[in-house]
Amino acid sequence: MAQVTITINSREYAVACEDGQELRIMQLARILDEKASALTEDATQQVNENMLLAMVGLVLADELTEIKKNPAAVSAPMPDLSQIDTSLAAQIKVLNEKLNLLANELNLK
Repeated sequence: MAQVTITINSREYAVACEDGQELRIMQLARILDEKASALTEDATQQVNENMLLAMVGLVLADELTEIKKNPAAVSAPMPDLSQIDTSLAAQIKVLNEKLNLLANELNLK
């Protein structure tokens, strides 16, 4: 059994999941975090964590209900976040290589 640390509303949670499901759990956590951020960005007061959870659940339940009523209304599929992660990893690798080259040049001087 794997364990993933997710962040929702600036709070970290350790979540157990099946091996191989770590990326999916992190993708789902990003959705929850985005919903929580959207609900709290205009809040004038600190929102109780339990209340925030209930509000996020209501928002997601409402979206799901609307999709079930009219599946054709879903205009764009969700982006494949694994492709985004792969792209970011490739960019980080390139930047790391450039930084190593620069560090080597500085060490020679």
